[in-house]
Amino acid sequence: MKQRTLKQVVKASGIGLHSGQKVLLNFVPHHIDGGIVFRRIDLNPPVEIAANALLIQEAFMCSNLVQDQIKVGTIEHVMSAIAGLGIDNLIIEVSASEVPIMDGSAGPFIYLLMQGELAEQNAAKKFIKILKPVEALLDDKRAIFTPYDGFQLNFTIDFDHPAFAKEHQSASIDFSTESFVYEVSEARTFGFMRDLEYLKANNLALGASLDNAIGVDDSGVVNAEGLRFADEFVRHKILDAVGDLYLLGHQVIGKFEGYKSGHALNNQLLRNVQSDSSSYEIVTFNNDNDCPITFVNVT
Repeated sequence: MKQRTLKQVVKASGIGLHSGQKVLLNFVPHHIDGGIVFRRIDLNPPVEIAANALLIQEAFMCSNLVQDQIKVGTIEHVMSAIAGLGIDNLIIEVSASEVPIMDGSAGPFIYLLMQGELAEQNAAKKFIKILKPVEALLDDKRAIFTPYDGFQLNFTIDFDHPAFAKEHQSASIDFSTESFVYEVSEARTFGFMRDLEYLKANNLALGASLDNAIGVDDSGVVNAEGLRFADEFVRHKILDAVGDLYLLGHQVIGKFEGYKSGHALNNQLLRNVQSDSSSYEIVTFNNDNDCPITFVNVT
């Protein structure tokens, strides 16, 4: 199985969730073993920040990369889309300190990336295979890796609220491009309307609207069109986890379990893996059929 990038540059724009300002976004092909790199093109000279778990310094409400006090925030949805398509090497240019929120899911990023056409590169794709259990715990929250021949994600949220039906607070997916695109990528981020005024007073969520998030008030979902899936809330947490976990630098072969986990705990799990070299190994596959994870074909 080979590494992947794009054949051509893709350009787009959107609104920053927290700034409320227009953000230019370019996807640029990258060289073999270049990894995923964010490039702040609004700075002179432009600054590049690698998508590296150890550079996550702020994980309140979203995952933010910080290097030498320069930030690229809200990266989890685009990282999720990149992981979903099995892209290894890519430069993401942004004209601000955050990635545009688009519709609050990974769907628009999947569409844009496919416009760039996937391209195989002449080097083996690398995977991180989990060899033993690794966990991150905080109070009753947990994020756990265990060995598994594939990439499975299990997530449970716990909200005592009319909008969150008990039977729709857990979900599981055996990851592949197909299952990600059709079952996860369109699930939108969500937030409580009561929190919005506080956030905006603190210069956060200035770009938030019902066009890019599911709004929840005291009685239920505010959006006129309702939910895209009955369990859209927990599916979005899986979407976030796929993006957060790709900050390890390679696709995971293993099982992930999240219970009330968020960006910060997901990141702690990655740091726990990286600090214990006996917990994983880097593997490659000479034959695509030997790989336990199925990605969309490159034509």
